[in-house]
Amino acid sequence: MAAKFNIHRDIKKAETLPTTFYTDQTVFDAVKENIFLSSWQWIGDKNLVKLPQSVFPFVLLDGFLTEPMLLTRDENDTINCLTNVCTHRGNLVAIHPGKSKKLTCLYHGRRFDLKGKFEHMPEFKEAESFPRPCDDLHKFPLRQWGPFLFAGLNPKFDFQQVIDKMNERIGFLPLNEFSLNETLSKDFLVHANWALYCDNYLEGFHVPFVHEDLNKVLDYGSYKTETYQYCNLQIGYTDEATEVFDLPEGHIDYGKNVAAYYYWVFPNMMFNFYPWGLSVNIVKPLDINRTKVSFISYVYDPSKLDKGAGSALEKVEREDEFVVEHVQKGVRSSFYKAGRFSPTREQGVHHFHCLLSEFLQDK
Repeated sequence: MAAKFNIHRDIKKAETLPTTFYTDQTVFDAVKENIFLSSWQWIGDKNLVKLPQSVFPFVLLDGFLTEPMLLTRDENDTINCLTNVCTHRGNLVAIHPGKSKKLTCLYHGRRFDLKGKFEHMPEFKEAESFPRPCDDLHKFPLRQWGPFLFAGLNPKFDFQQVIDKMNERIGFLPLNEFSLNETLSKDFLVHANWALYCDNYLEGFHVPFVHEDLNKVLDYGSYKTETYQYCNLQIGYTDEATEVFDLPEGHIDYGKNVAAYYYWVFPNMMFNFYPWGLSVNIVKPLDINRTKVSFISYVYDPSKLDKGAGSALEKVEREDEFVVEHVQKGVRSSFYKAGRFSPTREQGVHHFHCLLSEFLQDK
């Protein structure tokens, strides 16, 4: 594989990823294979399969991974994440969400239980060495964080370590009481490479220049970034005592006016916690030049909506799109190859680029 990059671990010496990362189709294909197939993805919440003996078919990152998958809640109230592809001839097993005691392929009648275990197949009595383990539906690793579900196709790390790190600061919040608000949830089409969108998210450096209203709320001077192994955190403080988290005694940030916790999880997930709740942003590559960004809102305290750092999110998104789409045009220049990182403001971007280069080194 030709798509290999080296980012210096010392941010004071490092250069950013070169333009070829964002413009080369070979690199884009390698990202799919080495990064997205080797990491974790947001699935949704447990209410997708709210009752025992229910199923929910879906396609993971349609247009990019386009992986047919299936959530089930079995009779023991356990949630499973399975392939939705029949092990006989590749037909989709489940077509519609709803109640189901068994999984039966509509093509030739192969049947599985809700854990994906093969049970029955007509006209196969004479087949030798049948059934085998490969006749079961493939089961994907699944992790749950509060009501939220994450699956890995072939993950290189355990998502629990990410959950544990996020819980260090937001573990006091009653996530199971957060309610999905479909009215506030929305998809955006960005005409830029997916990684450029992540680059922009991962630094507050641009806030005073791009987000005038947000900059009035946040204290740019105290804006902070912390990096961990497979995620990082940006903390937005404010000089105002209103619209901040009511942090419990003993909390690491107790006594500080925290307006927002912005968590990014490798490679394409963002969890933005505000006093009103949570805005989940999932960055979905479509092709090398186009990205769909899904905003999924979970509200905890409706009285705090449209206030503080968590207000006017669509306006902030449009401002980000404007910048990122112009960067997309700029990186195609024959006279720009790479840049440098601000050691004080771009630790998150540097962390992201180090992870990208690390995962692309592995075959």
